[in-house]
Amino acid sequence: MIPLRLTEIARLVGGDLHGPDVVVDGAAYVDTRAAEPDGLYVAVVGERVDGHAYADGAHAVLGSRPTSAPTVVVDDVTVALGRLARAVVDRLGTPVLALTGSQGKTGTKDLLAHLLAPTAVATRANNNNELGVPLTVLRAHPSTTHLVLEMGARGIGHLAYLCEIAPPTVAGVLNVGTAHVGEFGGVEAIAAAKGELVEALGDDGTAVLNADDPRVAAMASRTRGRVLTFGQAGDVRWRDVSLDALGRASFDLGSSDDGSWERVTLRQTGAHQVANAAAAAAMALAAGVPLGDVAERLSTAEAASPWRMELTERADGLLVLNDSYNANPASMRAALDALRALGRERSGRTVAVLGEMRELGPEHDAGHREVGAATAGVDVVVVVGDAATGIADGARGAGVGEVIVTAGRDDALARVRKNAGAGDVVLVKASRAAALEVLAAALLDTPLDDMLDNTEGGSPTS
Repeated sequence: MIPLRLTEIARLVGGDLHGPDVVVDGAAYVDTRAAEPDGLYVAVVGERVDGHAYADGAHAVLGSRPTSAPTVVVDDVTVALGRLARAVVDRLGTPVLALTGSQGKTGTKDLLAHLLAPTAVATRANNNNELGVPLTVLRAHPSTTHLVLEMGARGIGHLAYLCEIAPPTVAGVLNVGTAHVGEFGGVEAIAAAKGELVEALGDDGTAVLNADDPRVAAMASRTRGRVLTFGQAGDVRWRDVSLDALGRASFDLGSSDDGSWERVTLRQTGAHQVANAAAAAAMALAAGVPLGDVAERLSTAEAASPWRMELTERADGLLVLNDSYNANPASMRAALDALRALGRERSGRTVAVLGEMRELGPEHDAGHREVGAATAGVDVVVVVGDAATGIADGARGAGVGEVIVTAGRDDALARVRKNAGAGDVVLVKASRAAALEVLAAALLDTPLDDMLDNTEGGSPTS
């Protein structure tokens, strides 16, 4: 963070200082297990944990009551954190590249961060809410050239609020799908909420929109900024896609600005990664990165966030595709496509271990049956838990030869361990609440601690 005295922080957020006026020049954080030297501990009161109880030994604290450490006391810690982040954005004047979408946000954000490395500060994992966004901003320093921010929402007004914290220079909308449709109340409400991102642009900003998604393409009328599209029908497009034995795509990436094309070879599994790469490319082009540099850097980008299309081969030859971080019908279909592509290159069976997709609202049952139907061509479908039984119904209807419904994660693990081996490919996927990363870790005989994500910034939003 840029160096600030606590008296100045108190003035910026409308708080009162209790204790010595120390200088904060480390990042802000909410988890004392990952304390930042000379940083600002943000004491959040949650449903089960009061952050103030962990303030002992902190260099400085932002809280709602005094602590044993120097503390700026405010009425609302989350609001004050956002005000502090906005003040830092204004002082730095650093371009903000913000993106949202129903799926693909984190993968696209990781690619964009790589394109702007090493001087960009980006969202870690998918900490994209009212805590995660300002915490990311407060990791910036005077030499930061770009802020790359994943932004999520659980309702109308959420993205507008996040854009008040970090007004975007480039705003990308990837897609409008059914993730969290139960909370939004319908797909059109999701589109309305996602469009708040491009509405926040000024006249000199750029809206990067998915030309292949009609709801996203229609957002062109909601922005004052320039519009740059990506997709098969977009300004930034692709052609000649091929997949290698590990399901990694190679393709030509083109820009309508000058008609040029550059070859890209991705290192992430799944044909759907092509669209993510094109979105990241369009945002980087909007920020002034030449197409040749974009293509070269995309080809060197490794997966940066765990449990998203992670491909690992066990010692005996079993291949595990761990995409357990989250799920919705669209991302399930993409992962199943990747599973089938991997299976075509191997001698064994394809096994899909699928759990519940949360937050689908009234579309819960239909969404699970839809995913089950999308398992056509998979050899074995293992359904985790009663809440996901619609997947089994859809899979049987699609002609899958072996469909197994298990009582829960432990039962599913036992079944897969007993029946899957060398030459097989196993996909593991469900919504975050199902915690199927535990199953994937056990299947690979990997300690879960070695796979843990950075949870800074609270639960992700859509």
